[in-house]
Amino acid sequence: MNNKRIAQTLKKIIAHIDHTLEYSRGLDFDAFMKNRMLQEACVFNILQIGELARNGLDDAFTAAHPQIPWRQMYGLRNRIAHDYEGIRMQIVWETITQDFEPLEAALSEILKTIPCE
Repeated sequence: MNNKRIAQTLKKIIAHIDHTLEYSRGLDFDAFMKNRMLQEACVFNILQIGELARNGLDDAFTAAHPQIPWRQMYGLRNRIAHDYEGIRMQIVWETITQDFEPLEAALSEILKTIPCE
């Protein structure tokens, strides 16, 4: 996989994280649960993140960056997409509020190291 495609994929993942963080900024779980449109927007972005993490990057790249939870990103996407035992919105909320900022920072650091010429 070429560096340009890797960089584009990482930028898309970061954009989906940014959108989700923007939508949920300043809210608590109760406010999140009262807004179905917000929930659906966040779930959509999580689906996209998981899909890009699995199908937008090759195994060599993801293996070279084991600090990123690639499998878990795709796993959450699968749980949501296939509705295994229903979507647990508490897990979605915790992912957004606890995991997304550090994930975005780590992906941004990796992106800085990719030569795109």
